[in-house]
Amino acid sequence: MRVLFNGASALRRRTGVGHSAWHLYHALVRLAPQDHIWLYPGVWWHRRLAGFRQAVASPQVSRPVSRLLSAPAPKWLRQWSWQLARGFYAAHFHLAARLGRFDLYHEPNLVPFAVPTPTVVTVHDLSVLLYPQWHPPERVRRHEAAFARGVARAAHILVDSEAVRQEAVRHLGVSPACITTIYCGIAEHFRPASSEAIAALRQRWHLPPRYLLYVGTIEPRKNVLTLLRAYCDLPPTVREHCPLVLGGLWGWKSEPERQFWEEIGQHRGVRYLGYVADEDLPALYSGATALLYPSYYEGFGLPPLEMMACGGAAIISTAASLQEIAGGNAVALDPHDLPAWRKAMERTIREPDWLEDYRRRGPHYAAAFRWDRAAKTVLEVYHRILNRPLSETIDDLTQSQSRQAA
Repeated sequence: MRVLFNGASALRRRTGVGHSAWHLYHALVRLAPQDHIWLYPGVWWHRRLAGFRQAVASPQVSRPVSRLLSAPAPKWLRQWSWQLARGFYAAHFHLAARLGRFDLYHEPNLVPFAVPTPTVVTVHDLSVLLYPQWHPPERVRRHEAAFARGVARAAHILVDSEAVRQEAVRHLGVSPACITTIYCGIAEHFRPASSEAIAALRQRWHLPPRYLLYVGTIEPRKNVLTLLRAYCDLPPTVREHCPLVLGGLWGWKSEPERQFWEEIGQHRGVRYLGYVADEDLPALYSGATALLYPSYYEGFGLPPLEMMACGGAAIISTAASLQEIAGGNAVALDPHDLPAWRKAMERTIREPDWLEDYRRRGPHYAAAFRWDRAAKTVLEVYHRILNRPLSETIDDLTQSQSRQAA
């Protein structure tokens, strides 16, 4: 079986979709070594770009590059450059698909290209369709033009949660038989960090022994402004014992959050770390007093599960997917209820043992979310579409891994 797996979302700095695509691809390769699953545009490109990002991150290079990238450019030039890059990307992808003689194409990032090959599409969420006000206008226009057609062409759709599956049936008019829920996995390095690793990270980021944590891109649906306002409303004597730490890039339409942080938040104990590398997250989670995740809407929500895997406690919103994935192993609050978030923060700071039960049971619960288990279900979908039997070797591997995890 020859599968074209679009890994373009994993080329840039990885957030949720990029991490999911990267880990799923490697799990597929582990479980089906007899098949050819090609990561577009090639592993070589992924390695070269990873090396480039590491080089640019060095202090000698990062400051000049930051100044260059922050220099203003005419709007027409930015739009023209973006359209040119998208056009080249699309042309290159179609050429690769045509020359590769693939049996199946898997698009793990919403909108598939139109290729004459059976297509599997992963729909992580329907926020662009259901809540267009949360997204940049150009993204909404692209989805309006291409998303419905792409879904209609798909031989099968994968979603990250049952909540999104029900939304897809309801709003896309897709038959339930054509949609499969596949939970994301937790990467193996997410486990309770050693005291030495936590101490080293605290020293590097100048973090105190206790801090509240948010991890994720800062964008409207993440509801970070409620988090900022609730924390800044706490009495100074409470805030001084436990800052709020934000780990994630400023995303689209994040101007209100950034302005609040610059004018108020940073003066009241809110620390902004920016993008946190994947290898630093286990120590950041393990050292945190609690993770706060107040999203209005999610397709899955990796950070709360990653926090549980690292032995930490999460306070999440009542968004349907988050409650589904957490399975009662996190405190859930209405994302619109600012006083409830303020009260939960204060209690977390004043009562260190309040969330201890969640910390104890988190690692065992999170261990059930494994990429190999997700990959096995994906392979079952591939083989069902192509009307081919699934290799017994795959069942043997997943059963062995299940016994090891238990």
